[in-house]
Amino acid sequence: MTILSRVLLALFCLSFAGHASAQLDVKSTQEILIELEQNWISALKRNDVKFIDSILAEEFIATYGDGTRGDRNHELKLVADFNAQVDEWLVGEFTVKVYRDTAVVWFTQRMTGPVQGKPVEITTRYMDVFVMRDGRWQCVGSQSTRVTK
Repeated sequence: MTILSRVLLALFCLSFAGHASAQLDVKSTQEILIELEQNWISALKRNDVKFIDSILAEEFIATYGDGTRGDRNHELKLVADFNAQVDEWLVGEFTVKVYRDTAVVWFTQRMTGPVQGKPVEITTRYMDVFVMRDGRWQCVGSQSTRVTK
């Protein structure tokens, strides 16, 4: 192979590699955390304790809408016992701020379903704090506030 052939082959390979890497779907940290939150809700719907166990840090603490607190074990028990009828469950209005290996995610959850035979909508705002450990995001704290308006 001549020198010119090698140079042309190298240029071709480099241009193809650049083109291929430009087409990779690389998610931003914000997108990863939003997807993680959405997967958390999906796991709750199907009582998937194993998935939620994988994202809660050992020192996880939740402050619930009524002001009570619960640790990781309490949260996992709530997931295992969850059996509410929810006709519509929407999450949105995400705001994600990343500070190196720490991130804060704010979002709104709207649940609609029957309570004593009548349709009720419950809107809750959440703030979850995540830290990056061993290459994955873990939730160390969560706070929820029910919207009363």
